[in-house]
Amino acid sequence: MTDAATLPARLLEHAAATPGRVALRDKHRGRWRQWTWAGYAERVATVAAGLRTLGVGPGSRVAIHAGNRPEWVIADLAAQGLGACGVGVYPTSPAAEVSYLLAHSRAEVLIAEDEEQLDKALAVRADLPLLRHLVVMDPRGLDLTALPGVLTFADLEARGATPDAVPAFARSVAALDPDATAVLVYTSGTTGPPKGAMISHANLAAAGRSFVQLGAVPGDEVLSYLPLCHVAERLISVIDAVWAGLVVNFGEGGASFPQDLRDVQPTLFLGVPRVWEKMLAGVEIRMADASRLKRLLYRGCLRQGRRIAPRRMRGRAGPGDRLVGLLCELLVFRALREKLGMVRVRAAISGAAPIAPQVLEFLWAIGIPVREGYGQTENTALGTLNPEGDIRLGTVGRPLPGVEVRIADDGEILTRSAGVFGGYLDDPTASAETVDADGWLHTGDVGELDADGYLRITDRKKDIIITAGGKNVSPSEIENLLKVSPFVREAVVVGDRRRYLSALVGIELDTVGDWAARRGLAYTTYADLSAKPEVVALIDEVVRAANAQLAAVEQVRRCTLLTRELDHEDGDLTATQKVRRAAVARRFATEIEAMYR
Repeated sequence: MTDAATLPARLLEHAAATPGRVALRDKHRGRWRQWTWAGYAERVATVAAGLRTLGVGPGSRVAIHAGNRPEWVIADLAAQGLGACGVGVYPTSPAAEVSYLLAHSRAEVLIAEDEEQLDKALAVRADLPLLRHLVVMDPRGLDLTALPGVLTFADLEARGATPDAVPAFARSVAALDPDATAVLVYTSGTTGPPKGAMISHANLAAAGRSFVQLGAVPGDEVLSYLPLCHVAERLISVIDAVWAGLVVNFGEGGASFPQDLRDVQPTLFLGVPRVWEKMLAGVEIRMADASRLKRLLYRGCLRQGRRIAPRRMRGRAGPGDRLVGLLCELLVFRALREKLGMVRVRAAISGAAPIAPQVLEFLWAIGIPVREGYGQTENTALGTLNPEGDIRLGTVGRPLPGVEVRIADDGEILTRSAGVFGGYLDDPTASAETVDADGWLHTGDVGELDADGYLRITDRKKDIIITAGGKNVSPSEIENLLKVSPFVREAVVVGDRRRYLSALVGIELDTVGDWAARRGLAYTTYADLSAKPEVVALIDEVVRAANAQLAAVEQVRRCTLLTRELDHEDGDLTATQKVRRAAVARRFATEIEAMYR
């Protein structure tokens, strides 16, 4: 049991109790380095002391603009320990978005990853009078003599490397107010400018305690790969890792992600639907190119895996099931999961967006026990999760310990817990609309609770389509059905106030490219591939298969293939890869109108 009320306090507890146990690893130039809990706490304390020399103290805002690396979490915890507030900025954010976030948060210090991120800050610094200090983690390629006032992260640590650094940090941590804001997490901004969610130390501690209750144990391995600005990755790599004593691994990221997974073979893994869908698509590609014998073995074992999976989800697999499962493991599944980086996974979670049940069925069939959950930035990701031994596909599970869930009269999902945030920075109107006087968080999602307390999410309240015939339709469910196909990367269903539904579909370049190559179809670009009549026919078949599972009013009558991939920098997607529906509708207005002529 812990007496810690904040994450920095919990970090110091680990450093005192298990100083030599590994806490962090990162892959640097192809080799893995590691830090113990004592080393982790010392670096956090040293960076905190360095930040103190820059004038950072209670109420200050420290922005971090970087990809996943140890320095990110070290800087975040250092700021928290000083009573300051960490503000994450997505690595993919363009300069205009960086300017907005730094101005809105009133950041005094920006810690940027490298030359690319520093250049964005330098381009907008004249518009940010409160931004007093710039720090760069990786100065390669920079002429720092031409950048007066720019510190390196090593400089920052050197400033704080005094014999009193750790004791001074401990004194600062002891004085923290648990109800004070610890981090600002900006929402994805699907319907407008991002809002700064104020999350307190007490919110973070509540999320950490809940995770430990779910069975995380010290030494469990996780891979940090989603943007740390997002509440989901912060939950795993910072909140839960520090509270439960997990080992956080930082790979090389980007295109190296599959190899990072294979290197780490995590025991706990949080995947957004896109990751799980990509795994399914990758397996389909490999099997399509495999020998006839391997294909037969895979299909036979997958058929058996699908048959057994429903009983495994409910904890009811019998001796016969276990015997067949063991045989499939030896023949196919263990080697397959090892290539996916999932051979050691004890607990896997899908969250942050809806996922098609068919994808989860596949994962369970090959032996990856994925449990779908639900949470938001505004409740520190404390929501619901499918309980072990009673998984129900199509639902996001039951409320976590200490969480209350109810459905409002208009179908909106409301939650109440110790994780509910303190409101949006400088936006009292939106804060009051989001958290009512009784402490209920109005999630903006529409859903249903069944008799056993399992929650099913229908869609975002603002995304519900009302057809010309007055029927309410959930676009996300239709889109997920389309995205089950390994050939579909993105699908955007439209049809509000229209006579029928139509869809904009973006192909998955890798899988469709492989499909085309095996048929001798030459192509040059994404647009060229999308325009091939054979590819159009392929996606038409995907749409027909999805329509067969839908009611008449939900069926997609027309479909247009996008000629380019949706992109964050172009404003089509948020930094978390969620579709900005209004922006996409404007950008592709001509294509949409053509489907209704």
